[in-house]
Amino acid sequence: MNKLAPVAAALLSALLLHLGTGLHPVSWLTWVAFLPVLLVASRVGAGPAFASGSLAWLGGQTQMWSYYSGTIETPLVVTAPVIIGTSIAFGLVTLIFRTLLARGRPVLAALAVPAAWVALEYAMSLSAPHGAWWSLAYTQADVLPVLQTAALTGVWGITFLLLLVPAAIAALLAPGAPGRLRVAVTAGAIVAVALGHGAWRLMAPADGSGRQVALVSTDDPRGSADLSSPQGQGLSRRYTSAIEAAAAGGARVVILPEATFRTDSSLPLGRPSVDVVVGAILRKGDVKFNAALAYPVEYDKQHMIPGLESEFTPGKSLAFLPGSTWGLIICKDLDFPELVRDYRNRGATALLAPAWDFDDDAWLHSRMAITRGVESGLSVARVARAGLLVVSDPRGRVLAEARSAKEMTTVTATLPDHAQTTLYGRLGDWAAWASAGLLLLVLAGLGRGAHPLMPPSSSPATWTTCARPPTQ
Repeated sequence: MNKLAPVAAALLSALLLHLGTGLHPVSWLTWVAFLPVLLVASRVGAGPAFASGSLAWLGGQTQMWSYYSGTIETPLVVTAPVIIGTSIAFGLVTLIFRTLLARGRPVLAALAVPAAWVALEYAMSLSAPHGAWWSLAYTQADVLPVLQTAALTGVWGITFLLLLVPAAIAALLAPGAPGRLRVAVTAGAIVAVALGHGAWRLMAPADGSGRQVALVSTDDPRGSADLSSPQGQGLSRRYTSAIEAAAAGGARVVILPEATFRTDSSLPLGRPSVDVVVGAILRKGDVKFNAALAYPVEYDKQHMIPGLESEFTPGKSLAFLPGSTWGLIICKDLDFPELVRDYRNRGATALLAPAWDFDDDAWLHSRMAITRGVESGLSVARVARAGLLVVSDPRGRVLAEARSAKEMTTVTATLPDHAQTTLYGRLGDWAAWASAGLLLLVLAGLGRGAHPLMPPSSSPATWTTCARPPTQ
């Protein structure tokens, strides 16, 4: 094979990853992004295969440098190890794939790639302060048949599918690979079950019951307004007018964005016929909370953005809109599946979420929230500043959506009041643990038996390009 093939494959995969991942992914490109480097892995040596995989991921992630270091102000000493470390990790995954193919184990090779990446994503979710933020699964948030897999496995099953497809294709097309039928049947069956389940879930009609909610937001001012200041009083009047208009249109619950006001008291925005959820920075002496207030209930945000929200004391308790099964949650809390599962286990049927995004991540962060709803079978109403106002049902169908703007923006929808029971909601991260177990079995198998590049019970004549026969 041409010596430039690994470089060309790395560049092509990097381009596809750049377009198919990140803040604005093209969902169908994610399915083929890893294919070039996996195809070339079975045709080159171990070093080029590792380098091709590493450079592909590194190149695809360059778009995230400015977001990490600039938008969310993550220190370089944190950002660099994450991007470089995961690049090395995918190089190792590519190497494992090549080794298993050379040993004549194409089915295991096709399964090892997604299992390894799911295990990495899960480890990142446990060790980093951002929960399940770092996952390829969100690229499919608008592809509803695929998104339904989250109800079974969480995001881990979707990531598994995204890596299984290119790994299986590469295994099928590897030169001299045995067992092509087994690869096709195994991968085809897994994908068919996932998509069949998704199609079955989407056959259920949208639930038209529930109460009408209104999401109200403005990006002016950009920061939080002190309620006692002239600016805060003016903003309060603007929101009050919007709340009254929403109530006149039939809304019974109105949700405002995260940290709209700074205050040390309750907010005078409620109306007798309307429940109002207000995001506020709440001062209690020397302590500050990032809170969602729905008189007389207070929910305090539990998961903060490192550095940017270090001034706030995290909350520890769940809270519900008075007289309802609708839970209160704030922005980044929706990056943590276990918190949403806790709400569902406490009887929640929907989540009301004040939020504040960073403009460029508006789509991605809203789709993370939708995915949390599908995982645990909940409806989600999320209203953001510098982001999107979105209402979704337990199957991830968007019921209403608008972009926040300088002027007051309002969207209304009937929020379903019936939750769904999901396997993921009951069993949690079982799919991630299963993937980690499979990866451990693969690694244990690589450490014993035949030489890593020597297929078992195979004559030198069948070795093609994965390895050279030993010299006599």
